[in-house]
Amino acid sequence: MALSPLDDRYAARVEVLNSIFSEFGLMKFRTIVEIQWLLTLCEQGIAPKLPDDVKIGLETLCENFTAEEYAAIKVFEATTNHDVKAVEYFIRELVPQSHWSWIHFACTSEDINNLAYGLMLSHGREAVLCVVDNLLEDLKQKSQDWKAVPMLCRTHGQTATPSTMGKEWAVFWDRAQTISQSLEGVPLTGKINGATGTYSAHVAAKADIDWIQFSHDFVTDKLGLTWNALTTQIEPHDQQALLLNEMGRLSNVLIDLCRDVWGYISLGYFGQKTIAGEVGSSTMPHKVNPIDFENAEGNFKLARGLGRTLSDELPVSRWQRDLTDSTLQRNFGIVFGHFYLALKSLQKGLGKLELKEERLAADLEKAPEVLTEAVQTVLRAYGHHDAYEQLKAFSRGQALNLEQVYEFVEQSDLPEEEKSKLRTLTPGTYTGLAEKLVDKFVV
Repeated sequence: MALSPLDDRYAARVEVLNSIFSEFGLMKFRTIVEIQWLLTLCEQGIAPKLPDDVKIGLETLCENFTAEEYAAIKVFEATTNHDVKAVEYFIRELVPQSHWSWIHFACTSEDINNLAYGLMLSHGREAVLCVVDNLLEDLKQKSQDWKAVPMLCRTHGQTATPSTMGKEWAVFWDRAQTISQSLEGVPLTGKINGATGTYSAHVAAKADIDWIQFSHDFVTDKLGLTWNALTTQIEPHDQQALLLNEMGRLSNVLIDLCRDVWGYISLGYFGQKTIAGEVGSSTMPHKVNPIDFENAEGNFKLARGLGRTLSDELPVSRWQRDLTDSTLQRNFGIVFGHFYLALKSLQKGLGKLELKEERLAADLEKAPEVLTEAVQTVLRAYGHHDAYEQLKAFSRGQALNLEQVYEFVEQSDLPEEEKSKLRTLTPGTYTGLAEKLVDKFVV
């Protein structure tokens, strides 16, 4: 009865994200932030020192938050009707009453929430980048394996200067790697500075503390996030938007890859390994459809679309605070879920590919017209300003064969050495520096 396929049809495939982006995950990260804030206050002598066994128990809970703790928090929430306050009351059960006043000290709920979401996104990014790294390694290996396999290119859908299959995969590897590095480098920011970002309550209670430095050290050293010094009540979510935009950029590149591979399968350049028991069509038994690439494309689009909506809206807030970001952020898991699902589908599809070199060679053999570019460029090098026009008149819209191209070369006034070189050129050898490009840059 689930509303989302991520929680039903695809649940097993995105299970790794459940403990990160679920309501359970959010409560876990809130609890970690609240506990770490209390521990830090105690460590710095602002709050009384905790008994050693209590401190160890709290630290253990941060490492091992379970369904039991989650259920206990939800019991409190049923009464408070406030999720962050429920966490505060839950932690009271774990510490002496003398420390209750120091739980959630000088904090507004958004102090806890923004840091919890920062931790959530950090863990979520780590999960998806593990798959991205494996995908990049696969693209790199295919590029290197196929670097010398010639293929007919198509620009505007028409026959064009050949390349190698490996060089074409190198383009996607390079694009995806560049964006993944940018995605990994997005700083996830956090703040803990009170109801309007002024530390007013902090100073009112403890004016002798350097709360600015204290806040910085807590966010960076304790939580591993990047400190944001200037905020309203909310951390403005600019870096969250950037993270989602980088995921969208990577989705664009991988959608491009999915479509190209889909097309190559259609041309017969790739076959797909069959799996016993699988059905390609309910009526056509011969079919092996490229469903993994289609599934990946669709899920990348969903992730990109919702991610764009969140990245557009999250940085906008009325005055010092409104609550629109709260319901928006609860959808991070849907963005990551569809992105992760798309990555896994693409990974599965790539694992089924079988390169059909004989089909590539056959296509090249049927396209001798692509050599006219080489011929006219050599003519240009020998001073023929009308070389392009000569070859256009000879070839445009014509069904040529290789002998006709060679005959044109023979009738030209090129030096015999150049004619000899052109007469040995074939569509399969007219790949320029494609192989060297892979060797030089795919490292």
